[in-house]
Amino acid sequence: MVKWLLKLIHKPIYERRLEILAEKIISHLDPGDKVLDIGCGSGMLGAAVLKHADCPSGVTYRGLEKYKRGGEPIEVLEYEAGRLPFGDHAFNVVVLADVLHHEDQEGFLFSEAARVSKRFLLVKDHKPEGFLGFWRICFLDWAANNPYGVRCLYRYHTLNEWHALFEEHGLVLISEETSIDLYPPLFNLLFGRRLQYIAVLRRLSTEPDNFLVR
Repeated sequence: MVKWLLKLIHKPIYERRLEILAEKIISHLDPGDKVLDIGCGSGMLGAAVLKHADCPSGVTYRGLEKYKRGGEPIEVLEYEAGRLPFGDHAFNVVVLADVLHHEDQEGFLFSEAARVSKRFLLVKDHKPEGFLGFWRICFLDWAANNPYGVRCLYRYHTLNEWHALFEEHGLVLISEETSIDLYPPLFNLLFGRRLQYIAVLRRLSTEPDNFLVR
């Protein structure tokens, strides 16, 4: 009963989240870009990007997930652990959307995501700010993932910790959003805004023009 109720409440919130995140990803895409979504879940974010009226022409979107759920609207490859099954700079854009806080080997996965990215890496995650910020994220994380059997580590980085992680892995911050209206109004007051975080990053390189090569 609890899982059924959580799924019912989650549906309109999730649909709004997809809409907003798809728009933010599209704003960084160029025609013909190859996109990899690590930890893509059901693949619905990729579908939202490709179906969006403003998606540039020729964009391809692939997902990577530990276990395929079946019926995904995009191509999804299974990947459980270890080195990502792609060569260096294989994708123009790599997306990590609410994935890192579930990952035991966060640093390794992050470095692998950077390795296979050619132009930039987009990270969407959380940061505990404001009154009871940590506990509000914990509840949001549990409510969103418990119905689907996804394990929660309840580990979230502050803004300074995010910046330190980027620096540690040799990534340059191109842009960031430290407050995002991600959900419908009431839920946004409790679980959106300063609890949500997006960073767009590129790798340090001795050849800066590499990031513009198609």
